[in-house]
Amino acid sequence: MTHIAYLGTGLLGSAFAEAAAKRGDQVTAWNRTLDKARALEKFGIRVANTPADAVRGAAFVHLVLKDDAVVEQVIAALRPGLEPNAIILDHTTTQPALTAERSRRLNAEGVRYLHCPVFIGPAAARQSQGTIMVSGPRALFDAAHAHLEPMAERVEYFGERPDLAAVYKLCGNAFIIGIGALVSDVFAIAAGSQVPPADTMRILEFFNPSAIIAGRGKKMVSGDFTPSFELEMARKDVRLMIETAGSQPLAVLPCVASRMDALIAEGHGAEDLAVIGKDAVGATGAKPA
Repeated sequence: MTHIAYLGTGLLGSAFAEAAAKRGDQVTAWNRTLDKARALEKFGIRVANTPADAVRGAAFVHLVLKDDAVVEQVIAALRPGLEPNAIILDHTTTQPALTAERSRRLNAEGVRYLHCPVFIGPAAARQSQGTIMVSGPRALFDAAHAHLEPMAERVEYFGERPDLAAVYKLCGNAFIIGIGALVSDVFAIAAGSQVPPADTMRILEFFNPSAIIAGRGKKMVSGDFTPSFELEMARKDVRLMIETAGSQPLAVLPCVASRMDALIAEGHGAEDLAVIGKDAVGATGAKPA
């Protein structure tokens, strides 16, 4: 039986703690609002009054918190009770530069800290599904790997660069949020012509998002903007979309139109739609257009 602690028992943290208790771990939980943590007592989880009390005796300390500022506050509060060989596994979505600084500082001070953001929702956490991403000291990953494996279907280690998992977490969330916002705009276009959302879902089923990403994403990365869908033609279509949506609020398309207009003004109108990513991939050394 492994003694572990969960600090932060919102929707995801409480699901992780519940799953750990059901696997047979000895779990202590803490939350700034203690009533949220006390809901876990029915699973045999002990609720602590302070972060320091929560981590006493724990071999692994899981953080599932709001942001960088809260992570710093909670780590400072837990340190008086932290066991010398305990590993802090931080699942919080955080700012990459701050994550890198925190990892280097804490490990230099002898606090074993590893950033482990996740692509896991509460329901998936209860079923040990989804992905855990890890970056930071290899020795800490090796020591924590067997503990992390039962938590998810996939544990992906990205190496010792301490901010890399944080970067990929934001990239993934941008994709999730962007897709959601784009689907909303699709429904807005349909609503502008009195087509119900349920009927519009049929059109979305025609597409394979993975194939679209692979096609245009690879063109962006390679800097190959040989046209199969010219930017000027795509911009015309976006105009039609916005006009058709009418008074419906749009989340994404007006920004897309603005970016297209800027690129067309630079002389890229006859190139492929993938040129919309020209400056983003160029910043990391991709082949220039």
